[in-house]
Amino acid sequence: MIHSKGLSRLAVAIVALSASIIGVAHAADADEAAIRAQTTSWEKAYNGGNTNAVAALYAEDAVLLPPGAPGVKGKAAILAFMVKDMAGSKAAGAVFVVDPKTDVGVSGAMGWESGVYKVKVKGAVVDSGKFLSVSRKKDGKWLYIRDTWNSDGAPAPAAPAAAPPAAKKK
Repeated sequence: MIHSKGLSRLAVAIVALSASIIGVAHAADADEAAIRAQTTSWEKAYNGGNTNAVAALYAEDAVLLPPGAPGVKGKAAILAFMVKDMAGSKAAGAVFVVDPKTDVGVSGAMGWESGVYKVKVKGAVVDSGKFLSVSRKKDGKWLYIRDTWNSDGAPAPAAPAAAPPAAKKK
């Protein structure tokens, strides 16, 4: 038989455990929201032509894995890539639109987000695809450590091979 003192201790332990579980759930929800906000910040900065704000979302050791191009390693190289990429998008009048209904997961100081995007020019969709970003939380801030995306469309056809040089006549 449990005495009233034992019952009180059990009740306190259950309440403490419940509060702890709820606290962890709220922290995970806050981290998931922060990761989604990171993507919203990326989209706003990219479309606004703010290369420094885009680069600030990446860790120093981040790796960018763009489609049809070699990987880009390090924040400085990512900034250089974004300067060129964002200038091309601006010249084309392209706007990146990320669907806010993304999947997010968090485990400790690591998190990921995946979803879909569209690229529009003058309101018309010219491309659509999917992305996967992996982030690490450092000093209370989430930063991308891996970022990749690819188009749902077929790749552009390969350029025809150059004809071999004509043989010299003697």
